[in-house]
Amino acid sequence: MERKITKEIHIGDRVIGGGNPILIQSMTNTKTEDVDATVAQIRQLTQAGCDIIRCAVPTMEAACALEEIKKQVEIPVVADIHFDYRLAIAAMEHGADKIRINPGNIGSLDRIKAVVDVAKERNIPIRVGVNSGSLEKELVEKYHGVTAEGIVESALDKVHIIEDLGYDNLVISIKSSDVLMCVKAHELISSQTDYPLHVGITESGTLTSGNIKSSIGLGLILHQGIGDTIRVSLTGDPIEEIKSAKLILRTLGLRKGGIEVVSCPTCGRTQIDLIGLANRVENLVAGYPLDIKVAVMGCVVNGPGEAKEADLGVAGGIGEVLLIKHGQVVKKMPEEELLPALKYELDHWGE
Repeated sequence: MERKITKEIHIGDRVIGGGNPILIQSMTNTKTEDVDATVAQIRQLTQAGCDIIRCAVPTMEAACALEEIKKQVEIPVVADIHFDYRLAIAAMEHGADKIRINPGNIGSLDRIKAVVDVAKERNIPIRVGVNSGSLEKELVEKYHGVTAEGIVESALDKVHIIEDLGYDNLVISIKSSDVLMCVKAHELISSQTDYPLHVGITESGTLTSGNIKSSIGLGLILHQGIGDTIRVSLTGDPIEEIKSAKLILRTLGLRKGGIEVVSCPTCGRTQIDLIGLANRVENLVAGYPLDIKVAVMGCVVNGPGEAKEADLGVAGGIGEVLLIKHGQVVKKMPEEELLPALKYELDHWGE
């Protein structure tokens, strides 16, 4: 697909926009003031494939903690600020690679200017974030409700405030829990600005509903070439956000690398613990950077054929499985021996 070329923005040592690869973000759910817990979670997310991490900064202690956190992590840290402009300034002074603010809740123009002046001095990008849930009363009245048009107007108004203060090192995010409204808003704003867009469906829900809503919303937006960095917002372990984001990008052909696991639905012909096996295989392959497909199939009807089309395949029988590599049966073994055999193949892939 042809992607829209947006303004290139540097976030720490990462770059978004300008046709660069779409980067994956998440947000810590630890107390940022707890440096050890926050660092541990960021390291786990980095290992899972997170490119940029955002941390809530609701207190001055949290802002100051960023300095120590930054020393111990490898990916850029974004400070999430609401209401208090002093926290935004402190976060930047303590090493934040980017700040996320909604100028609408930061306060007076003087306070916004104080934040922008520090960002300008340190060349720190600002993510201007607007959510449908915080749309200004006058825009709700103007558009007779919360609409995509209102969200876009609100975001661009905030952008123009910062531009008028002489700064354009900006990223825009416009989010809604209404998937189709969010899609329309991104289509509208993409035609009106060249700033890179951070894309996500906000408050999308739990693992099941959140993944479905995010996949549909992000899929529709990204498939139009819109978007430079994404977050899949889920109520749960942030690791799940990274897994889902990687899979969405890979499915759309926007990211290579990482093992794709395909598995068949269960039916009455299944002779092995397919559900458990598929989950164990998915967990096993998560840490490998190989760009291959692994198929986990449950019976002898379609199993061998499907498994042979993958780089590595598993086809189940009665208490036994076939391990298939590049279309050839490597080994027939009891089900319980499969994972060690599969791990061996992955560890020695390409040899």
